[in-house]
Amino acid sequence: MYLAWKEIKHEKLRYGLIVGMILLISYLVYILSGLSFGLAQQSTEAITSWGAQSVILDKDANTSLQQSMLTKSQTDKLTLTKKESYVGQTPVVTKQAQHKNVSAQFLGLDWAQFIGTKLTLVYGHKPTKANQVVVDDAFKTDGYALGDKIQFNSNKDHYTIVGFTHNAKIDIAPVVYGSLSTWRDLKKLPATFTASGIISRDADYSTGIAQLKTYPVSTFINKLPGYSAQNMTFTFMIAFLMIISLVVIAVFLYILTIQKIPNYAVLRAQGVPSGVLVNNTISQALLLVFGGLALGSSLTALTAKLLPAAVPIAFNWPMLIGVTAGILLTGVVGALIPVKLILKVDPVTVIS
Repeated sequence: MYLAWKEIKHEKLRYGLIVGMILLISYLVYILSGLSFGLAQQSTEAITSWGAQSVILDKDANTSLQQSMLTKSQTDKLTLTKKESYVGQTPVVTKQAQHKNVSAQFLGLDWAQFIGTKLTLVYGHKPTKANQVVVDDAFKTDGYALGDKIQFNSNKDHYTIVGFTHNAKIDIAPVVYGSLSTWRDLKKLPATFTASGIISRDADYSTGIAQLKTYPVSTFINKLPGYSAQNMTFTFMIAFLMIISLVVIAVFLYILTIQKIPNYAVLRAQGVPSGVLVNNTISQALLLVFGGLALGSSLTALTAKLLPAAVPIAFNWPMLIGVTAGILLTGVVGALIPVKLILKVDPVTVIS
């Protein structure tokens, strides 16, 4: 470690460039990981906030809450507990004269059931009338405020924003919570339809109705439009970047080792064991990688603070730890590649 540190201090520019390279690699990996997790969160924030364990839909709805519809004749046969809640979902365009239109997901609720009773507000209050709604606080970014009268699509009715909630997004769109009667109006459905589906906190909830099917929440989430494809894309990008970083770090360390062969030969002629030189190479690689990771993580934290709220970036600690460990491992592997050269250094080459 002593030799490694002394050499780094003596060759500041050379090793500074390597640290800079590792900084950029780690920064890119951290940012991609943050964007991947942030996008995944925005697809499922609302579902996660409900603590859902299972979703009950029409079996022919292709595991889609938007495409599913439960009829009153079906729901009249059901017995719901405190762990179940009806939900009606439909996409809407929210309009208000003074603000830009916002594409959102309208979720109709029975406010006496658990999703309605457990919903946490950051401003305002829960609806007490059918023409009142609670919206995700992303609407505040677009200038919407408590008391605003809004419309949905071409519907002429006006609805009043009475509350804001946090972390309420589904399919990467902010949620508007309203009543099931409003959901029926927006879908142009008669009163013979109850909801799109049932959200349950019981993983084993069963309806006993052949036309209805219970899905684990993980299956339901993976079937969300684009969710699996998006996650797989980011996973492959990060994996390929890790492989590229291994190659780049290994090449740089290999070149450095080649350049230092005469120095190693002198040290061997002075009686320094080859094991010390190998340990020096590995220690030096770890110092460089640690330095690059520290700077990369600091730059990532700064970037996350400066990014606008519209950019969905979030960090998952297990994911970050795994990425960091992976970069450290690539550094160690890269340092081990030129070890064979060090072990073969012949002191006679400098004596002659």
